Amino acid sequence: MISQLTVFLKNEPGALAKATQLISGSDIQIHGLMVSNVSDFAIARIVCDKPWQALETLVDRKYQASISRVVAIAVENVPGGLARLLNTFADENLNVEYAYCCSIADMTVDILKVAGDPKTVEDSLRKAGVKELTAKEIAIEDQA
Repeated sequence: MISQLTVFLKNEPGALAKATQLISGSDIQIHGLMVSNVSDFAIARIVCDKPWQALETLVDRKYQASISRVVAIAVENVPGGLARLLNTFADENLNVEYAYCCSIADMTVDILKVAGDPKTVEDSLRKAGVKELTAKEIAIEDQA
């Protein structure tokens, strides 16, 4: 599992730009981004090379932000590669709360937030023949 930064933003022009500028101004590289919105606010989920430093930078500027643990995986690039993994999770009664993908170095990486026991998640990944990527493999610092 890796650490992912989650930031709550006002749902208004420039809010995402300002937050990402603060992060990049601290010499932090953003590798993956997913933004969803609800009428008054947006939630940005960010995979970056220094998530804990990014958290500190944003919290110091009064942003509401947190770190959560997510699974980073390299799914085989064939029809049904992701479906095989998701079916394995379903068979183990594991719920995927959200998912997105990003490009890190020369890999396409799927990021999934999976509810459930981490050991069961690991077992499901193994059953599906999917490789979980470590923070080191995708060049991010991880303190957890």
